[in-house]
Amino acid sequence: MLTDSVRRAYGERAGEYTEALGTLTAMPPEDQKLISVWARDIGGPTIDAGCGPGHWTKLLHDHGVAVEGIDMVNEFIDSASARFPKVPFRVATLEALPADDGTLAAVLSWYSIIHTPPHDVPAVLSEFARCIRPDGTLLLGFFEGEQIEAFDHAIVTAYYWPVWVMHDELAAAGFDIVETHTRADPGQRPHAAIIARRRN
Repeated sequence: MLTDSVRRAYGERAGEYTEALGTLTAMPPEDQKLISVWARDIGGPTIDAGCGPGHWTKLLHDHGVAVEGIDMVNEFIDSASARFPKVPFRVATLEALPADDGTLAAVLSWYSIIHTPPHDVPAVLSEFARCIRPDGTLLLGFFEGEQIEAFDHAIVTAYYWPVWVMHDELAAAGFDIVETHTRADPGQRPHAAIIARRRN
C-alpha cells in the first residue's frame, strides 16, 4: 500500500527530518504568522493532521488552542511526545481522524496531503469536513503548480496542485473558501495555503 511506503520512508528518516525541519526557527516567518493569526479565532478542539515533528502543534498549543497532533509515522509521534511533553500526540491517519462527527473547531493540514495520490485527496478532505463543526475552519498548506503533477520529493513522491483545483475539491467536500495565500520563495517550490470554512 502507498500509505505503508510513505510511513516507512518517513520513519526511516524521521530523525534527520526533525533535525532539519522540526523547529519553528527553520520555518518561514510568513508561515508562522499565518498559522498564529488563524489560531486566534479557534474556539475549540483542534487536530494538527499529519503533524510530523510536532512543532506546529506546539505553536498552536502555545496560543491556547486545545490541539492534538496526529501522524501515521510512529517515530514522529514518539519524538514529538518526548520533545513537547505537555502537548498530546497519537498515531492516526488522515483518512480516519480520531474525532466524532462535527466535534472539531479546526484542522491544520500543513503539507500533510502532499504525498496523497490525487484521486484519494477528495476522501481526505471529506474526512476533515466530517470532523469539523459548521463554521469551523481548515488551514491547508501544499505545493502549488500549474497542473496536478507528481515530482521527486526528498522523502517520497509528492504532488503539485493548482489553487483553483484545490478550491474546487474543498467546495465539493463541504467548505467555503475564506482566503488564499501563495508565495514563491527563491530556491523553493511554490507554496499555497488556503483557509476554508465548514459549510452549515
